[in-house]
Amino acid sequence: MEFDYIKLRDVRQKKGLTIKDLAEACGVSQSLISQVERGKVTPTLTVFWRICQKLDIPMHYFFENQKDESMVVRKEQRKIIQISNSNVRYQLLSPNLQGQIEFLIVEIEPGTIHDPEGMVSHAGEECGLVLEGELDIRLGNQEIHLSEGDSICFPSSTPHRFRNPGQKTCRSVWAMTPPSF
Repeated sequence: MEFDYIKLRDVRQKKGLTIKDLAEACGVSQSLISQVERGKVTPTLTVFWRICQKLDIPMHYFFENQKDESMVVRKEQRKIIQISNSNVRYQLLSPNLQGQIEFLIVEIEPGTIHDPEGMVSHAGEECGLVLEGELDIRLGNQEIHLSEGDSICFPSSTPHRFRNPGQKTCRSVWAMTPPSF
């Protein structure tokens, strides 16, 4: 799935925001917002998150091209979401993001911090299970290490970020409510 940068400009303008307004609210330069809107660069996950929060639009809005009414997602038909210049890949296991829950596989390459620019927090709850590898979760001031087969549930309002401290790709499955992508 590709990031639809044209939607960003449309939403920003409909909300009555200038590039300067959005840049200041997100803590980035006007040049960066302009480049994202023109498809010249893809924002980092943290910046993308801030943009979506400021615009009050779920992240998945910028990746959707069509609604899929099917209840089944075949392995070969999973939607893949990967922000460019990121070593994190998401496989959407839910048929769409219109429901009350988001279900996905998250793959994080060795040594990669999911959100290197800081921790995120949002409404809802998250539950995850490490399928392969290992995962460190920074949850508020607490550092939690998960190994293959370990699981965790926490309120998404607690600031959090993920890191793969291992030597192989970490694959984990997550359920989040409400959908945040």
